[in-house]
Amino acid sequence: METALTRLAGIRHPIVQTGMGWVAGPRLVSATANAGALGVLASATMTLDQLRAAIAEVRCRTDAPFGVNLRADAADAGDRVRLIVEGGVRVASFALAPSPELIAELKEAGVVVIPSVGARRHAEKVAAWGADAVIVQGGEGGGHTGEVATSVLLPQVVDAVRIPVVAAGGFFDGRGLVAALAYGAAGVAMGTRFLLTSDSTVPDAVKARYLAATVRDVTVTRAVDGLPHRMLRTDLVTALERSGRARSLLHAIRRAAEFRKLSGLTWRQMVQDGLALRHGKDLTWSQVLLAANTPMLLRSAMVEGRTDLGVMASGQVAGVIDDLPSCAELVERVMKEAEEARARLAAAR
Repeated sequence: METALTRLAGIRHPIVQTGMGWVAGPRLVSATANAGALGVLASATMTLDQLRAAIAEVRCRTDAPFGVNLRADAADAGDRVRLIVEGGVRVASFALAPSPELIAELKEAGVVVIPSVGARRHAEKVAAWGADAVIVQGGEGGGHTGEVATSVLLPQVVDAVRIPVVAAGGFFDGRGLVAALAYGAAGVAMGTRFLLTSDSTVPDAVKARYLAATVRDVTVTRAVDGLPHRMLRTDLVTALERSGRARSLLHAIRRAAEFRKLSGLTWRQMVQDGLALRHGKDLTWSQVLLAANTPMLLRSAMVEGRTDLGVMASGQVAGVIDDLPSCAELVERVMKEAEEARARLAAAR
């Protein structure tokens, strides 16, 4: 199925596996790429050396195009861009809007720039700055998310920009892909659906927790870092929502200390990172610290398997997913379902 996305990224199918922290590593990304979709490495939870090694590992596992997701506001964003260029990475994606200068640097090196946005005005801004395409995530998506449903946000963005739009938030099968194409999108991006594959390195016990979840078990909370964050409800989430400011601060300091040891950051750097994530919000000090060390909370669940102590970012689709196919099986199934859906529509004319 050829679309503006497949032509732009050089992939066979208009499907993107999103750059999920601690989840989207070399194994998942290369499996996705070999399946004909666009796999995206999550670099925000990697050091520069780890990112260099991850890019090299993906290169060893596949000849297909892949991408790297990075934070545009990271202090070492320039170094990461250089690794992307040197590694021959096809696509650079961003959770926060990259500057016009960063976009220009990547495009000059032949890298396709695809920022992720959650509002029409943000899509218009990055399009004006020269982005090649945009991923637009509706409120159904996992992690930090907005309030507008994909079915409302997607057509707004498609009508507002003249670059390819990739739909995210609520997609898990071929019917969703066809629906996105009908809205005018050039493809879909899926996170939770790829997390729940046999190629994902997330511990089996954590996957089982996702598979057991219903749509009511996926909640949006501000208790973790002061921003709307869609995730599975866990004991940690409940405890944070019920804690007073003093107790939350003690909890945040303990978590921050763990993350500081893991990341090598100073306390000052962590606080600065947390403040950078405020986006003008009135955060408590516990939320500032938690914002800075949210990666540690994600790691507790996604790497260590501690579902009781970690954050389990999740799209609402977790409530309707009940299997763990390989990436190859998933992509083949989605494309088959899409063709069947298109055939049904054609027959109904």
